[in-house]
Amino acid sequence: QLRLEESGGDLVQPGGSLRLSCAASGFTLNYYAIGWFRQAPGKEREGVSCISSSGGRTKYADSVKGRFTISGDNAKNTVYLQMNSLKPEDTAVYYCAAQRTAYYSSYVGLGHYEFHYWGQGTQVTVSS
Repeated sequence: QLRLEESGGDLVQPGGSLRLSCAASGFTLNYYAIGWFRQAPGKEREGVSCISSSGGRTKYADSVKGRFTISGDNAKNTVYLQMNSLKPEDTAVYYCAAQRTAYYSSYVGLGHYEFHYWGQGTQVTVSS
């Protein structure tokens, strides 16, 4: 059974950092692109970042470029989102999601409709 579990969300002050983890089970990362999405109250779900199943290609929303870094550890079957220079507008529930691709593909995407498997989410709050 394919499963995704996020962790690492917390309350942090503006300018601070957090690292989110997305632990995958029931499948291997070499067949799936993994995306991070977020949803703030009253707003639509927004694509934040994505890493290809090959691990060699990444994509970021303009709002997080230069501040967030996505990475994967195939040995741990886990994808990370390192978030630096956090702003209050980064406050949201963060979800990771998986999309089946060809083996070792370079596909990346930020549209939530492209991803079929989702975790339960982890809350990130940026506030002083």
